[in-house]
Amino acid sequence: MINIAIVDDEIQITSMLEKFLQRNENYQITVYNNPQTALARISQETDIVLLDIMMPQMNGLDMLEKLKEKHPDINVIMMTAYSTLDKVLNSHRYGAVHYLMKPFDSLDAISKKINEVTA
Repeated sequence: MINIAIVDDEIQITSMLEKFLQRNENYQITVYNNPQTALARISQETDIVLLDIMMPQMNGLDMLEKLKEKHPDINVIMMTAYSTLDKVLNSHRYGAVHYLMKPFDSLDAISKKINEVTA
């Protein structure tokens, strides 16, 4: 079983991702719409975090840095609609393994990234 946490303040995004990823019976999905709640609840049992960069409660890069301090082995895939080279570089510097642009070209691209991380 692969435990995946989705952290995004946009309920439409988390709902869509949750429904899509639940099709895979090997995935256990947990959704957080508040990054502070997610940071408090994500544990070592979480394998992958899909993390949005732009959230009002906490910047995703700040959460990434704090999450990796607590759980350095968790794989984080950043998601954003607002890409800049600086954000990409910072997400990798803080330990993200992949970066996805919203809107997603296809949901299959997300599955592909998850499969790459868990291979």
